[in-house]
Amino acid sequence: MSGGVPTPPSSILLSFQHLTSAAIAVTLATSGMVPIQHLAFIPLSFFYTLFLSKTAFPTLSTTPPPPIFAAHLLLLTAYVSVGAVVGLVLPVAYIVHGVLNGDTERVKPAAPHLFLLACQVVMEGVTFAGGFSLPVRVFVPVAYNAVRMYAVLDWVKSEVVKGGGRWLSLANLVFWGFNLFGFLLPVYMPKAFKKYYDDVKDKDT
Repeated sequence: MSGGVPTPPSSILLSFQHLTSAAIAVTLATSGMVPIQHLAFIPLSFFYTLFLSKTAFPTLSTTPPPPIFAAHLLLLTAYVSVGAVVGLVLPVAYIVHGVLNGDTERVKPAAPHLFLLACQVVMEGVTFAGGFSLPVRVFVPVAYNAVRMYAVLDWVKSEVVKGGGRWLSLANLVFWGFNLFGFLLPVYMPKAFKKYYDDVKDKDT
């Protein structure tokens, strides 16, 4: 969920954000609230990320590239913070509240989205810490965001019937829909690919 916000590669896997996200993902994976297809997506995406990094988009340099959005870091950091609150903090509170009140079935539809987003945060940490190329690092949020849209849509449909978290599910649908179709695909991905292939040309000359 970094969206290009730079994090020091040496510390990213040890950050509180990534350790917390890993804990959330493990807890949900063992809770029985996440469908098997979403559980299976995690190892598949991991191995495909490795495949892309070794074949299509190898790392060009051991030196981390400069941030793509260096001129807009404050704005992007605020945007990422909103995403963290809408996508992680509030759904965690919603699910915990439901479980503590014995209403697990009502909050269960929110779990797949939260699980996938927590795994996405961890995977982004892996690709940054591992020095993966920009196109591979773009693949992670794009792939996870695309899959999560189905999970969020299922959550919205469930809330229409059961209620309780309707506005939270709609907020996630709007935010992550914009994130995928208004930021990642039309803005972040083209800039990352341009930067990567510019570096390829510079390396070949």
